[in-house]
Amino acid sequence: MDLSGLPEDWTVWNETDDKLILAYRPDVFDSKQFPAPCLPTIYLTRGKRTRRPGADRTGERWYVTFYLEPDVERDADSYERRDAAVEGAVDLATRFADGELDYRSLYQVPREAYLDKLDELTGRS
Repeated sequence: MDLSGLPEDWTVWNETDDKLILAYRPDVFDSKQFPAPCLPTIYLTRGKRTRRPGADRTGERWYVTFYLEPDVERDADSYERRDAAVEGAVDLATRFADGELDYRSLYQVPREAYLDKLDELTGRS
C-alpha cells in the first residue's frame, strides 16, 4: 500500500486488513486547542456500513469516507480494489490539505467560530 504521497499533516491512525484510518493533526485536536471529537479523519473500509442490527459491513467494495465530526461526513467514494481506495484516500487528504475540499458545506448547522479556527489551522484564512 502506497501512502508515500500522504500530506505530512495526516497520520496513519490505525490499519488492519479491512480498514485504514487517517487522522489530521491529532497534535492539535487534543481538547485544548480544538475539540477532540472534531478530529478530521478519513476512513477506508471494506464493505459499506449498514444500520441493520448485528451487521457491521456488507459487500466487497472499498469505501473512503471523510469525517469532520462523528455526525458530519462527506458521502463515501467507492472503489473495487483496496489499492485504488488507498490512492483515493491519499487524494482526498491532499485536497483537504491544499484547501480544495469544501468542508463547510458538510454542515447543516454552521459552526462559524469553529470553522473559522479550522480555516486558520489549515491555512485557508
